[in-house]
Amino acid sequence: MKLGCAVEYAGRGVTIPIERIQRLEALGYDSVWTAEAYGSDAITPLAFIAAHTKRIRLGTGVIQVGARTPTMTAMQLGTLDALAGGGRVIGGLGLSGPQIVEGWYGTPWGNPKERLRDYVTIMKKIFAREGPVSHAGKEIRLPYDGPGSSGMGKPLKSILHFEQKPAIWLGTGAPEMVRMTAEIADGWLAFGMRPGNVDTFKKWFEEGFARAGGGKGYGNFEIQGGVSVTITNDVQAALQAGKPFVALYVGGMGHPKLNFHNKRMHREGWGEAAQRITELFQAGRRDEAIAAVPDEYIDEGGLFGDVARIKQRWRSQWEKMPYTGVTVRTEQEDAYDLMAELAGVRG
Repeated sequence: MKLGCAVEYAGRGVTIPIERIQRLEALGYDSVWTAEAYGSDAITPLAFIAAHTKRIRLGTGVIQVGARTPTMTAMQLGTLDALAGGGRVIGGLGLSGPQIVEGWYGTPWGNPKERLRDYVTIMKKIFAREGPVSHAGKEIRLPYDGPGSSGMGKPLKSILHFEQKPAIWLGTGAPEMVRMTAEIADGWLAFGMRPGNVDTFKKWFEEGFARAGGGKGYGNFEIQGGVSVTITNDVQAALQAGKPFVALYVGGMGHPKLNFHNKRMHREGWGEAAQRITELFQAGRRDEAIAAVPDEYIDEGGLFGDVARIKQRWRSQWEKMPYTGVTVRTEQEDAYDLMAELAGVRG
């Protein structure tokens, strides 16, 4: 199984652990991932990393589609790929939520499914360079001809050639969005899949592959999971450390009427806990919301304990997941090394 690492994106400053990334590249890690919310962006750090590495793939997990037009996203990914050495870039795209899309980026939420479909379709047309790009989508039209239009927009063809087209992956979780991911994308950034619901997700993917036709299937599609890893003799402390993040995202991230992280926890089979966490968090009882996150939920989503426990749980659970890669999240260098051993990667 391929391994990835991630760069922190929610800090007050921008810190790139370049020596760690270089070491992991030499160790055999396959990818490094950035992200964005409403602080640092996802592309600029990858350009810096590209200049200091040779092989490791450069992924956004995710770019927020409300932040850029699809043409700008294609331009940025194409430019990054040309500078990095073709074939290294993975454009992971995601929707965020209406609070950020409309409140921070000032773009309409609209119909998110159709917007994402239009977005990917336009990017593919740009990368293909088969002619000037136009698109009459349900959410995005190119050239633009809506309110405020001059009427002088002209279809254009990318000046930049794409020796190897950047891959397009989607970070999705809802049933129809997952089906669409399998249909139109090159890969999936797993959101909400756990051992207990793998068969459900597989069904959605197979329906999406069937829509795509052309022999598309698991053999030409990548799935990137994620795992937190802590080597410790105090499992309980490690589980406790993960609870504030879950409580914040499940109970307080996004609008009460539309919280994707809350919906995700329901899909993972923890609906009752998700509801309780939300009630407590929204009531301002944050410590109680944190305490309401089940130990089992945290334990199921990561690898915590001594080396023997981590190895046992990797073999009994994580190796059986239908991932082509896993992004390792840890601050322990020994944990990165252990994961390389378990996954069988080599520099």
